[in-house]
Amino acid sequence: MSTLGEIAKIINGSVIGDNKTVINGVSTIDNGISGTITFISNGKYVKYLDSTKASAIITNDKALIDKKNGILVDNPRLAIIKVIEHFSMNETTKIGIHDSAVIHPKAVIGDQICIGPNTVIEEGAFIKDNVTIGANNIIGKNVTLGSSSKVYGNVHIYQDSEIGEGCIIHSGSVIGADGYGFVTENDIHNKIPHLGKVIIGNNVEIGANCTIDRGTIGDTIIEDMCKFDNGVQIGHNVYLGKGCLLTAHVTIAGSTKIGEFCVFGGQAGAIDNITIGDRAVFACYTAVTKNLPGGKIYSGSPAREINDKNKRDAVYVEVQHLKKRLKKIEKDFINKN
Repeated sequence: MSTLGEIAKIINGSVIGDNKTVINGVSTIDNGISGTITFISNGKYVKYLDSTKASAIITNDKALIDKKNGILVDNPRLAIIKVIEHFSMNETTKIGIHDSAVIHPKAVIGDQICIGPNTVIEEGAFIKDNVTIGANNIIGKNVTLGSSSKVYGNVHIYQDSEIGEGCIIHSGSVIGADGYGFVTENDIHNKIPHLGKVIIGNNVEIGANCTIDRGTIGDTIIEDMCKFDNGVQIGHNVYLGKGCLLTAHVTIAGSTKIGEFCVFGGQAGAIDNITIGDRAVFACYTAVTKNLPGGKIYSGSPAREINDKNKRDAVYVEVQHLKKRLKKIEKDFINKN
């Protein structure tokens, strides 16, 4: 429980109204609850201002809360993250190693470690300080797991993988499996050995059921601050630049190089051996089939700049209308004759 004034200090905002208003949690503006604080950052939610029961509102528009209690900030979405963290129940992580964990004597285990039931840590693994590893995980031979990282249950990190500091890996993910590589001769599919590894930078979050393949000869590299939604697939030898955002079911094929701060919408993807520039944005279901420059928004299959794609779609619709008109004219002509 905190006062509005105390929360304002946390988010570096200015109080509008009574700074002694008591706040005990967070709620959405459309389902506001008395005693909680909410936020508004999108114009479509303005309609709930009069009806919300929330006791205070975070916004960047003073006019919206002139007659209400609230906090004025530059970025309401960023502010609400800090407020949620403030009110979140701190997870009680029990420091220690569960009796059922199997740890190779040549693994190196740091301080302030939590290792859950039935987890296996193989020879040469280096688990740095303040790491939390849940139940039923396999941490392979010579894996490095950076300090303050967290691995949820049922994750397999294959041998030689390197995970940076402050990373989060959610349940069901597999890091470092062989990529999809075969050479076919005389109808025999000959498997290509994979000698590379996966290298993941700092503050990377990997969603549930993601797969990141190891490199064949070189490495698969995920740079700092990349964030994956659930079900993302990264092929062997991919390079993913700093700060990229990949949402659900994005697939990046082998040896593709992606610049910094690129964004992929749901089920978008890229074929193998192409290069994408910094800060490119790809709408949902977009398929990248060739090298593309950064700094632009793309859509469609194959990917085109979104304005071009919209024009093509408009032409297609017009052609369909013309075809229907022609068919009607032909039918009328036949009926008259």
